[in-house]
Amino acid sequence: MGESLNPSAMSRLHDALRPDWTRTLAARRVAAGVLVVLAAVAALRPDPDDQRVDVVVAAHDLAPGRKLSAADVDLESRSATMIPDGTHADLSAVVGATLAGPARRGEALTDVRLLGPRLAESAAGPDARIVPLRLEDPALLDLVRPGDVVDVLTAGAETTAKPSVIATNAVVVVVSERPTGAGSGGERAVLVALPARAANEVAAATLVSAVTLTFH
Repeated sequence: MGESLNPSAMSRLHDALRPDWTRTLAARRVAAGVLVVLAAVAALRPDPDDQRVDVVVAAHDLAPGRKLSAADVDLESRSATMIPDGTHADLSAVVGATLAGPARRGEALTDVRLLGPRLAESAAGPDARIVPLRLEDPALLDLVRPGDVVDVLTAGAETTAKPSVIATNAVVVVVSERPTGAGSGGERAVLVALPARAANEVAAATLVSAVTLTFH
């Protein structure tokens, strides 16, 4: 008979051929850990296609009707994909402009947030105009807010004249701030956006008569 294999040799051969599940499991865990680390690095790494641009933002909470100063605005670098249309990249473009609505600290100040043609267009259409109104009853200025829709009424040149509606669906865009110094409430004004023809009629009417508002 031929020589039989040594049992100890057979055992070693069997162990060599049998997969070591402990080692395999450890290797899988290491590989999974490496993939997690790589995914985290990829997430933190800036996207080369994500460009950053400078944008003008509010330096602190701002009230509507405020004339913006250099202390009211900051320039921040932000992702180009995260900023709205109509933003400004130059502080000088907004300093001195009047804010049409309230703004929170860090909010990007777009063109429709500032008093100007784009604001009028966004409120009342492509041929819109903005008309300043000094109201007969200044107390209304504490009630009206940007975005309100109002009708404009006049009592006519004579105090006994019947009140008449001179414009409807005017959109309030700015209510001037209360003066901090000496002065009466009559110095404040409300600015409304109207189509061009109605705006011109209202502007002419306010030259000869006091006006008031009714709210929608």
